[in-house]
Amino acid sequence: MPTLLRLLEGPHEVVGVVTQPDRRRGRGRQSSPSPVAQVAGDAGLPLFQPEKVGAPDVAEALTDTRCDLGVVVAFGQFLPKRIRELPRLGYLINGHASLLPRHRGAAPIAHAILAGDRETGICVMRVEKEMDAGPVAHERRTAIGDDETCGELTERLAELAALAIAEALESIADECVGWREQDHARATLAPKIERADARLDWSEPAEALVRRVRAMAPKPGAFTDEGGEPLRVLGARVEAGAVDRAPGTVRRDGDEVAIATGRGWLVPRLLQRSGGRALATADFLRGRPLADGLRLGRGAGCAA
Repeated sequence: MPTLLRLLEGPHEVVGVVTQPDRRRGRGRQSSPSPVAQVAGDAGLPLFQPEKVGAPDVAEALTDTRCDLGVVVAFGQFLPKRIRELPRLGYLINGHASLLPRHRGAAPIAHAILAGDRETGICVMRVEKEMDAGPVAHERRTAIGDDETCGELTERLAELAALAIAEALESIADECVGWREQDHARATLAPKIERADARLDWSEPAEALVRRVRAMAPKPGAFTDEGGEPLRVLGARVEAGAVDRAPGTVRRDGDEVAIATGRGWLVPRLLQRSGGRALATADFLRGRPLADGLRLGRGAGCAA
């Protein structure tokens, strides 16, 4: 949405907006528009919400907008050739949240954190048939904070994408844009996050587990098994030191717990039980104690 807002404030006319159909949202599961659709409606823009953007009637309707260029941000549908080449300039540009060719795919932000990358950014590229493989016109870089979660980094990159796309549009309008082909041999993939990606394997080092916690926060949330139910860990830090317990075993010390890992200890900062609210560890422990010696993980139980 930051990109659409910036485009509306800029010098170039927005002739239409394509976004996902209204979905059922919230506890009442009432059908409601996406934030992008809401902004487009408030601005009085032609709005297209196709189930399949490649349908012939969609292409015909978009042709009627007489657009010069298409801008894509986190759209989530495959764009066929007739859509990619529909604008007068013959292409679409996309703001992708990674430093291409690293982390091509649906979840580049989470995978950058998982991989321990110190830097990420936005690449404005031309949309082609192969996913995220088009030539790059513009790049903006930013450091990844030591404790930054996927949700926090996503918000920052959304603002950076708006800036990068606005800058790329100026280069295109001034006919001075330069396209850099990606080094396909260096490409890495960042596929959609699945539930299995969020499970904590306590045999891994604490550093890797904390990265997984950050990469999965706030959704879907890294989790472990506790008493046959999922226990989500939404914030954590590393505690160095020798581990004298089996991986996944809780060490309780007052209002703080540490969990043994394959190397070092993971200290949870934010916990959430199934159906409950996310709570700071001390608050969580008042309502649901985690006993010293409790073993967390698939099939584990109390070791005390």
